[in-house]
Amino acid sequence: MNRPFRRRPFLLASVSLLAGTALRPSWGQESATNGELAKTIEKGVEFLINQGQAADGSFTKQIGLGVTALATIALLSHGRTVDDPAVKSALKVLEAGVQENGGIYAPKSRLMTYETCIVVLAFKAANKDGRYDATLKGADKFLRTIPFDQNEDKANVRFGGTGYGGPGRPDLSNTAFFVEALRGLGAGADDQAIQNAMTFISRCQNLESEFNNTEYANKINDGGFYYSPVSNDDTEPNGGLASYGAMSYSGLKSMVYAGLSKDDPRVKAVLKWIGKNYTVSKNPGRGDNGLYYYYLTFAKGLDAAGITEIEDEKGQKHNWRADLAAELAKRQKPDGSWVNSNSQYMEGDANLCTSFALIALSYCQEPKNK
Repeated sequence: MNRPFRRRPFLLASVSLLAGTALRPSWGQESATNGELAKTIEKGVEFLINQGQAADGSFTKQIGLGVTALATIALLSHGRTVDDPAVKSALKVLEAGVQENGGIYAPKSRLMTYETCIVVLAFKAANKDGRYDATLKGADKFLRTIPFDQNEDKANVRFGGTGYGGPGRPDLSNTAFFVEALRGLGAGADDQAIQNAMTFISRCQNLESEFNNTEYANKINDGGFYYSPVSNDDTEPNGGLASYGAMSYSGLKSMVYAGLSKDDPRVKAVLKWIGKNYTVSKNPGRGDNGLYYYYLTFAKGLDAAGITEIEDEKGQKHNWRADLAAELAKRQKPDGSWVNSNSQYMEGDANLCTSFALIALSYCQEPKNK
């Protein structure tokens, strides 16, 4: 199997329980891919190739390069190669988005940071022969001009964060993609841009600590993560910002990439939140809103952290890979696609949801953080 991403293992004790969560930094026997999972995956891949992809190689191009990049990652994650006709034509679409400034995005895009980060991950997955070395170097230079930390005071709540189209209003979703892209480009955990991003990410956590002294830090204080502490209208009656699943797993993944240890209070707090809110039937705190994006962050975050089993608040232990694979198999449409009945965040688009689901399923097959 092609492995799009290389990850630095989370530095946790080999046999430890943290907030009811069993953790290990390295893997023994790999999870077996059973026949039913393989069938589910192949149906999804066939949908993307035969029904989702346009004649020009793109996927849902009306909303930019993001879905094409995600679909490319999904196909490469499940055995298709750069020589596969569907992958080859999708890569040509992405290549056409390379800009003179090093960014990779659709012309006049308002999502230039998001698109660049996702395309970087696609090109990294396709770069075994070095064909994208120069392009990725240019993207790295471009991305480092984006965060809100240029000549700014670290006390500014925007410091270290990125938004969809640049510094703008930074949010955790885009900042987490930014960190993942930099790691994919070879940055270490101690890279200054990643450490600056961690300053912003820590301010998206419901945890009053030395790392978060925003107005929201102590309102809910449950250890989970929210979207943004900047101009956020999604407030609770007490003035706090509710934690929810997709952001909490994005926060966990980012902490892994930033090199935080198991003893860091931010790590302990989010793992406790995960144990209390474990589910694959909904996006905790949001229901079916952004459900497939939740599945993506859920799988990436737990895999990056080396978590194999989660104990919920009732004391029941869960193999999250098996749970996620079963849930996605149940939700798959007869034509092989996935789509959310709640169309918010563009999840009414089958190409987007199918790409999210297939990437998530790639983490159910075998660990990727070796």
